Amino acid sequence: MPASIAAIAARLGALACRFDIDILSRCDSTNAVLLSRAEAGAPGGTVVIAEEQTAGRGRRGRSWFASPGDSLTFSLLWRFAPGTPPAGLSLAAGVAVGRALAQSGAGETLLKWPNDILKEGRKLGGILVELLPGAPHVAVIGIGLNLRLPAAMPADVRAASAAIGAGSDADVLYAAVLGELLATLETFAAAGFAAIRAEWMARHAWPNAKVILSSDFGPSGEGICRGVDSDGALLLEADGRIERILSGEVSLRAV
Repeated sequence: MPASIAAIAARLGALACRFDIDILSRCDSTNAVLLSRAEAGAPGGTVVIAEEQTAGRGRRGRSWFASPGDSLTFSLLWRFAPGTPPAGLSLAAGVAVGRALAQSGAGETLLKWPNDILKEGRKLGGILVELLPGAPHVAVIGIGLNLRLPAAMPADVRAASAAIGAGSDADVLYAAVLGELLATLETFAAAGFAAIRAEWMARHAWPNAKVILSSDFGPSGEGICRGVDSDGALLLEADGRIERILSGEVSLRAV
């Protein structure tokens, strides 16, 4: 059943006034749509939900597979006070999603740095934060969660993916995630990721595990994952030293 603005608002209750929700039957990318609206002056709290995305994006240029009824696919625009550092924002959003899924009965999830949501070791969803060019305090937070795995999903991707379950109520989930995002972003605005770090660490999928890091800017490396610091940087221990990693992709190392 398609998402309903009225049903989501009813679930949000008094918090509904904090959001301006638009549901599109189809678009290229909810992040792209919302970035365009942000440039045109859309207020913080604007939400774009898509029943279908034709060019959904993940990190590092990857595609996000989403067909009607198979996923929750939406973006939230948030305007922080000028000068608010965005460091750790995608991790903070991950904590909000984890809280929401637990409270709505969708089960416990873990977080993989920097933006993956895992269920039973497989990818349930992801987060893509993009900042408005020239205005780094204006953020579009894109979230995709699998309700069920699309039939067109490639076999290798399917094997590494998880789903909430087709019987889940999308309106309940949207309201839960938006409500937790609101609370988390208000904390982030006041005190940064440092105030949320302990909860992220409690949801960390691979604490003290041996991992491989694929860097965006250099050769791959490996070490022991020691969590994240107060800015959301990955702490990787190698050769007895701790290195702060700001960008890259982490995977478990076979042992």
